[in-house]
Amino acid sequence: MDDGYRNTNQVSDDYRYQDGNYDAPNDGYYRGGDEPTQEEDAQSDVTEGHDEDDEVYEGEYQGIPHPDDIKEKQKKRAPAVDDEYRDRADLMAERMEDEEQLAHQYENIIEECGHGRFQWTLFFVLGLALMADGVEVFVVGFVLPSAEKDMCLSSSNKGMLGLIVYLGMMVGAVLLGGLADKLGRKQCLIISLAINAAFAFLSSFVQGYGFFLFCRLISGLGIGGTLPIVFPYFSEFLSREKRGEHLSWLCMFWMIGGIYASAMAWSIIPHYGWGFSMGTKYHFHSWRVFVLVCALPCIASLVALKFMPESPRFLLEIGKHDEAWMILKQVHDTNMRAKGEPERVFTVSYIKTPKQVDEFIEIQSSTGTWYQRWLVRITTTLKQVWDNVLYCLTAQYRMNTLMLAVVWFTMALSYYGLIVWFPDMIRYFQDEAYESRVKIFDEEEVSHFTFNFTLENQIHRNGEYRNDKFIGMKFKEVRFEDSLFEDCYFEDVRSSETFFENCTIISTVFYNTDLYEHKFINCRLINSTFMKEKEGCHIDFEEDNDFLIYLVSFLGSLSVLPGNIISALLMDKIGRIKMIGGSMLISAVCCFFLFFGNSESAMIGWQCLFCGASIAAWNALDVITVELYPTDKRATAFGILNGLCKFGAILGNSIFSSFVGITKVVPILLASSALVGGGLLALRLPETREQVLM
Repeated sequence: MDDGYRNTNQVSDDYRYQDGNYDAPNDGYYRGGDEPTQEEDAQSDVTEGHDEDDEVYEGEYQGIPHPDDIKEKQKKRAPAVDDEYRDRADLMAERMEDEEQLAHQYENIIEECGHGRFQWTLFFVLGLALMADGVEVFVVGFVLPSAEKDMCLSSSNKGMLGLIVYLGMMVGAVLLGGLADKLGRKQCLIISLAINAAFAFLSSFVQGYGFFLFCRLISGLGIGGTLPIVFPYFSEFLSREKRGEHLSWLCMFWMIGGIYASAMAWSIIPHYGWGFSMGTKYHFHSWRVFVLVCALPCIASLVALKFMPESPRFLLEIGKHDEAWMILKQVHDTNMRAKGEPERVFTVSYIKTPKQVDEFIEIQSSTGTWYQRWLVRITTTLKQVWDNVLYCLTAQYRMNTLMLAVVWFTMALSYYGLIVWFPDMIRYFQDEAYESRVKIFDEEEVSHFTFNFTLENQIHRNGEYRNDKFIGMKFKEVRFEDSLFEDCYFEDVRSSETFFENCTIISTVFYNTDLYEHKFINCRLINSTFMKEKEGCHIDFEEDNDFLIYLVSFLGSLSVLPGNIISALLMDKIGRIKMIGGSMLISAVCCFFLFFGNSESAMIGWQCLFCGASIAAWNALDVITVELYPTDKRATAFGILNGLCKFGAILGNSIFSSFVGITKVVPILLASSALVGGGLLALRLPETREQVLM
């Protein structure tokens, strides 16, 4: 090569790449006379003998940029410089365009990853979390009969304890669902399950009603976040053709949670010896053991979730391309190894990431105190969550959100209202049958007799009892009216729904009994003594009715199995909208047949039919809610709608239970009309089975 060529090579070395622009040396001298190094000489030799037909000139190999390359780099770089001066609407429009491209590319990537071992592992992990949600709904209802006696609960306290869990779940759904769109699906689900597990565990040990109520409230708040997170989380690992079916299969774990809670209650709570006492103040009865056992699915899911990755779709949404790519590669490799094709290579090298618009300023550690920095972070995050809530009501999503809100609310009002009404009606029929078997004793005279056995479901009128002993016995549903007790002795007596009305009690001793003052109505007590009354509340002897209530809940949970299977198999064939509308209308028809439920067996049968028919609507609602909203708003929207669902559950429980024993017309008409209205409105929602996740 001649010296002229070497001079040209040296000139190219003196160009420097500065922030996307090429600048010449600024010393003002032309460096043509210096000798090149050996490395530079080797670089120039690469171009020797190059075919001129290739239309590649020598300078391109020496680091001198092609003019077209300079223009392209400047074009790419210009928006980054000018973003702060651009209108937010323009940035959002660009982000929407990026998201649309990402949605279709991500669908292709998930199809390449396949559906296999990874999805099934995640299916069972998230299924345990969903199972914990199902358990939480049943826990309080099962422990209430025992807890009310253990903690001396009044009727109003019992009602509050029954509703407090739904109140916590309502708040948790909105709050944790919104945070999942900002902090991540996995992180927020771990927080949700940890809160539930900790306070459920704590609630089994506390003795006071107030603290127990608080623990169940916070426990409900934690578990309320599972539903809005689990379904978006799992859906973001599923392809379009698998999404409807496998989200429906996932819903089965809620049913399994109900079966688990019913079976555990049936096998644990009646065994009152399964506990311990510490003195006279601390009692750990069997119902507390049941509360502990019900926390196990939550704990198991929490542990397993530590080994699962974050949703790559969420990571792409916040601009974390490399982390998302690594997770998708992990999904691909796991599935390919399970299929016996480990040699299959993950071909994706680059994934589109949407333009980042959120203005989140990270505070340096030197700025302010630690609590000031955390306060700013928390308020900023909550503001972003609130912005997401408002976004769900913008023109683009307003109609869908409002229609879904009505469908969720009407479904919850009727379903949860009837789920409470069914057991209450069964108890009512049981009480009627029990009262019909009452034994009445008139003008009975008993003297010098020792009662050491149980008296149950009896009425004693105008009786006379002289020098009688009542020792180590139980009164159950016994009433003494206008009777005389003279020189009698009561010791170690327990009673349930037992009263003395208009009785005369003379020279009688009550020792270590729970026959308190309020059980003597308009009675005359003459020279009678009460010694060492039983303290606190004591669990009554075994109630036969409890077994039937557990059985009813068990059968009600099991009855949704056929509906779950049918909805999973048909979800992608007939579509979400027809599934919701058809299921709600069939459920409304089932409600009308409740007019003919005049016995326990008939009520149990109609309950099973109603639960089996309505579960398909619940499954389709979960699927369509996931598919109607974009990734960065999906959990927020699900949380809002699920929170509204819990509000409907609170109203349904309160309204329907107030009509037990009064009339069946109002609950049946209210439930059926709500289902018909919600089902018809659901038919106006857009179909989403052919839609990729935005």
